[in-house]
Amino acid sequence: MGRGKLEIAKIENANSRQVTFSKRRAGLMKKAYELSVLCEAEIAVIVFSSTGKLFEYASSSMEQTLARFKSSLELQKSAVKHEKKDIQEVECLKQEIADLQLKNMQIMGKDLSGLGLKELQQLEQLLNEGLLSVKDKKEKLLMEQLDLSKKKEQNVIMENATLRRRIEKLQSFFPLNSLPVSGYLQHEVPRKLSPIRHASSSQDTECQTEAENGELMTTLFLGPPPDNSQRKRKSPEKDNGSPSGTSGSQIE
Repeated sequence: MGRGKLEIAKIENANSRQVTFSKRRAGLMKKAYELSVLCEAEIAVIVFSSTGKLFEYASSSMEQTLARFKSSLELQKSAVKHEKKDIQEVECLKQEIADLQLKNMQIMGKDLSGLGLKELQQLEQLLNEGLLSVKDKKEKLLMEQLDLSKKKEQNVIMENATLRRRIEKLQSFFPLNSLPVSGYLQHEVPRKLSPIRHASSSQDTECQTEAENGELMTTLFLGPPPDNSQRKRKSPEKDNGSPSGTSGSQIE
């Protein structure tokens, strides 16, 4: 049969209690040693008996282990303090955010039920100051845009003046009279020959035809003079009657 379950309670018999203490202490020290060897852990065990006798075990050094324990304990305490402080700061920030949200809603004209007369007057003054600031900023931006537009206008005027001077300079190098005739022929509209009416004398008809042909030739030959081989052609005489008839009409 296996060992029965031992009740965890104070042993009333002093001899039995002393024997149990010795056995359990030895087992505890053995387990601490095994743990330090197997897991490469730094272990320190301190035991005081009921009579006040000290028993200890340390895997490396008791003083070094106790100093390390104290520093770790201080770090834990400081971490707990910082954690509590961070929690308090978080709560304060949450409260500030809630207050700012409420104030923002009140500025927008919402949730005004909990405000008194004095608070409403302060809110009105705050809105007026904000409105004045917005107007000042708007006027400043408009003035800046106006100055920028004026500068652009001046730049455009200067560019136009520069282009005008360039055009005048080009015109001075290329006057209108020196341009080729072909550039102006498309603008010249020759006069149409008026229909020759039946006149009383053939001389008047010939003079009129020669004058019109002369004007036409003057319009078409504005360039250098033609060669001597090219001569003006005279229009043929157009008489409705014979020479004898014409002389006869003159005699009559």
